[in-house]
Amino acid sequence: MRGRRPLGRRFGWLWAAYAVSTAGTWLAFDAFPLIAVLVLHAGATEVAALAAAGLAVGAAVAMPLGPWVEFRRKRPVMVGMDLVRFAALMTVPAAYALGRLSLVQLLVVSVVVAAADIGFTAASGSFLKSLVPPEDLLVANARFETTTWTATVLGPPLGGASIGLFGPVMTVVANAVSFLLSALGIRAIGGEERPPVRKEPASAGGLLDGWRHILAHQGLRLLFCNTVAFNALLIAVSPLLAVLMVGDLGFAPWQYGLAFALPSLGGLVGSRLARPLASRFGRHRVLLTSGMLRACWPIGLAFVRPGAPGLVLVMAVEFGLITCCGVFGPLYATYRLEHTRADRVARTLSAWSVTGKWSTAALTALWGVLADLAGTRTAIALAGLLILATPLALPRRDGAPRPAPEPAPASTL
Repeated sequence: MRGRRPLGRRFGWLWAAYAVSTAGTWLAFDAFPLIAVLVLHAGATEVAALAAAGLAVGAAVAMPLGPWVEFRRKRPVMVGMDLVRFAALMTVPAAYALGRLSLVQLLVVSVVVAAADIGFTAASGSFLKSLVPPEDLLVANARFETTTWTATVLGPPLGGASIGLFGPVMTVVANAVSFLLSALGIRAIGGEERPPVRKEPASAGGLLDGWRHILAHQGLRLLFCNTVAFNALLIAVSPLLAVLMVGDLGFAPWQYGLAFALPSLGGLVGSRLARPLASRFGRHRVLLTSGMLRACWPIGLAFVRPGAPGLVLVMAVEFGLITCCGVFGPLYATYRLEHTRADRVARTLSAWSVTGKWSTAALTALWGVLADLAGTRTAIALAGLLILATPLALPRRDGAPRPAPEPAPASTL
């Protein structure tokens, strides 16, 4: 059967919870940078510092979460992380209404949300692996990828319109509510979930097991280096693009959102093509090809100009980039789960997320300074040039063995 194979009611609730929280996240696309620019009148350095510090401190706070999540029931952890994100985000509109909103508060909220994101990702990856059969992991990940790009198409323009109509914090409210609805959806999954059996003593260095597993596996090690570098460089220029387009070039917030929303149709195309392409040409070949192609596009963002031509250029670059990412994403997520034992998934995903957030934070701060010294456009161009080198870290062969057969899963499905 093809992509519409049923994965069961419980997966349906998980998918629905993912859909609503993803929709809220993309409705609030770059909400904090835009609030910093439009409400607090922050410059490029302050916006970059806000993004960088939130990621870095959030990742440090989240370091103990991976080992802790590994030996807990995953659904209660996911619900808890959703509720933490809801509570933290709701402090922003409250402070704005009282005239007390500041960059410091945005930073604190960013830290809390970043830490909760890591905890949720670690728990959800483990839960997904126990919820669906191994042969359906690519189907499930492709559906998540399609949902992500659907939200990316609809969210930013609606968020930009909301900012214009209701003020800059309305999308933050919507994002907070989406996490509350996600928590309710995860609660509705039902079924018994026994706590995992602890096979080893807990230790403060438990997260090191995740890094050891990644670095000891040739394919995961290369894919880890590729995705961390690519994502960090790409995200580092995101606040700079907000400053360039909204602050320097005079694009309206809705135009800025539209420039990244319509091209996300390419993500829908790519995620729908991932399984057919993998079936025809082989998973690893498609993974490698899409990973190479996605690196070719970001350099074009350095050439954006005011007016309609600049908007069209951004859309064209983003469409090519996002289409390739749409193919790459589910294949990469599936490869990572397939090559990680169930009793190491939470620690591995946590280690991966922590490294990604630290790298992104460091490069975001560095690129903010670079933008002040050399100009925003120059900083964006340099990131694009470095991204061109990231395919060198893609795994050229899929020769590493998959994990040995595992004992019975910890959860009763």
